[in-house]
Formats: sequence, C-alpha cells, structure tokens
Amino acid sequence: MSDPKLLTIVLNYKTADMTLEATQAARVAMQNIPGEIVIVDNDSQDGSFEAMSAHVAKHGWDSDTRVIQSGRNGGYGAGNNVGIRAGLSDGSQPEFVYVLNSDAFPEPDAIRVLYDYMLAHPEAGFAGSYIKGEDGEVHTTTFRFPSLASEFESAISFGPVSKILKNHRVAREDLDVTAPVDWIAGASLIMRQSVLNEIGLFDETFFLYFEETDLCRRASLAGHQVVFVRESVVTHLGSVSTGMGTWERVPEYWFNSRSHYFVKNHGAIYTMAATTLHLLGGSLHKLRCLLTGKNRDVAPHFLRTLARHDLSALPRALFAPKAKAPSVTNPQIGE
Repeated sequence: MSDPKLLTIVLNYKTADMTLEATQAARVAMQNIPGEIVIVDNDSQDGSFEAMSAHVAKHGWDSDTRVIQSGRNGGYGAGNNVGIRAGLSDGSQPEFVYVLNSDAFPEPDAIRVLYDYMLAHPEAGFAGSYIKGEDGEVHTTTFRFPSLASEFESAISFGPVSKILKNHRVAREDLDVTAPVDWIAGASLIMRQSVLNEIGLFDETFFLYFEETDLCRRASLAGHQVVFVRESVVTHLGSVSTGMGTWERVPEYWFNSRSHYFVKNHGAIYTMAATTLHLLGGSLHKLRCLLTGKNRDVAPHFLRTLARHDLSALPRALFAPKAKAPSVTNPQIGE
C-alpha cells in the first residue's frame, strides 16, 4: 500500500521571487514524501504568474510543481481554496493538504514532522508548526478562540486584568510543547483532506485575518483536534504580502473579518457585546495612558473606526442569512 499523498500550496501575491524561495524550501522538505506542490498566483497582475511558470520549467520542477492562476484576488482563504480544489495533477485528492506562506521557509524536516504526526494521530484534523523569525525570535502562532473576556482583556492591556483573565487571552505565548490548541496560524499548516471534505474550505467572506480561526473552530466543533507540533520548525518573515508591519491604520477588511467571525460563530447580539467590551476596555486603556503619559501603542483612530464600522455593520447582520462554508467541489470559485 502506497503512502498517503500530500499537496503543498504556496499562495503568491506580488512576491514571485520570495514565493519561489519558499517553494524551493518546501521541495527540499518534501523529499521522500509522496505528493506535489501547487503555486497559486492570486491574480497579482504584475508578471508573477509568467515569471514563476518560467522558473518552474527552466529548473525542471514541473514533474511535481505546478503554477496556476486564481483568476481573482479573493484574499488568503479564497486563494488557498483554489489550490485545494485543484488537487493533484491526476485529478485525485491528496490525503493531506499543507499550506505554506510565501514568506515562510520550512526546515528540511519540518513538513515530514507534520506529515508523520498526522499519520500517527488520526484524531488530529489540523497541525501547525513552531514559527520563528529570521533573528530566532519566536512568533506567537498558538491561540484560544476570541471571546467576550478576550476582547476586554486585549483592549484594556492592564497587567492585573490580564492576570485575572489569563485563561481567556487569545494568544498562548507560554506554549513550548506539542499540544492541542484552539486555533493555529496558517503560515505552516497541514490539514486532513477528509476533514475539509466534511466541514468545508476556508470561508471566502474573510479577505484576510480570522479565516484560520473560523476554519479551526469548525474542525473543533466537528470533533477534530488542532495541534501545535513543536518539533516542526519554520522561519517566517511575516506580513510581506499584506504590508501589516507598515500599517498606519488598520484596514477596513480587518474590521470586516472580525465582525464576520463573531456574527457567524456567535450571533449579532454577542458581537455587539464583544464590541462594547472592547470599546470600554480600550477607553480605559486610553485614559490610563493619558494620566500616566505612557505610549498607547494602538493604531491611530482604532476605537473610533471599530465603533463606526460595527454600528453600521451589526444592524444589517441581525437580518442577514447565515453563510455556508465553501465546499471542495464548488464550481463557481477557482476555475
């Protein structure tokens, strides 16, 4: 009996050279693992697709690596869905799908560690890697699901409150061993295809952010573990395609994703409560910083934008029909 096959997806948006470097790292890490790589160009319209296709052909990668076009830039989840639906080159589905960011570089054994973990633990639906920066600094990639308490804790940013609510904080910065988590960042994430067939793919309403949170929550509700695998190590540059590190203001799509996540998973009334608690905590944090002269370290006009956005979006959400997760075979997306 042959070993289960793995499909690695690398999503590109206007970072062709870096995407090819990440793909090369993935090719090394996939040695002796049966499977293929598909690079999805997320409608870059900057020559990325042509440049990557030429590179793959020139270097003889085309025996196990394809470059395909998404046809539209629907965001992170939609682009990866294109790769998932593409499947293997013979038209079959793999047993596992591995998503790798275009600015993430797995160690030579990183994919093998995830692959072997999934083979040994059938209860695991998804598993993700230990992520570090170029300087070796650990990136927080293990998380709890957002909640009312976490919204207040993150916004007030006050030590005594954070200590009381430590078990509700979204970020799990203390985790340094292989263990189940609520959700894990998608920079290096392996997923069982059978689980995706069961729960659906990434929700394409999310353009960026919260899509992994939502997908992991659906997997968890269906009875599948999401696991942080400490032994799988990946170096991540971080935010190269999104430009998050240079944001002067949080973009509208972040607020859209946040409200969609809460409304979809908890309802509009819960979302209103979450936003109210965030605004309360944020206002108290602002007042404390004014009184003490401390730097708030918050994006300009964040609270004002959050209030404006949700006051507009949430009344509509009360009467909106419930969204359904995209299926593996949905023919309308990723053709």
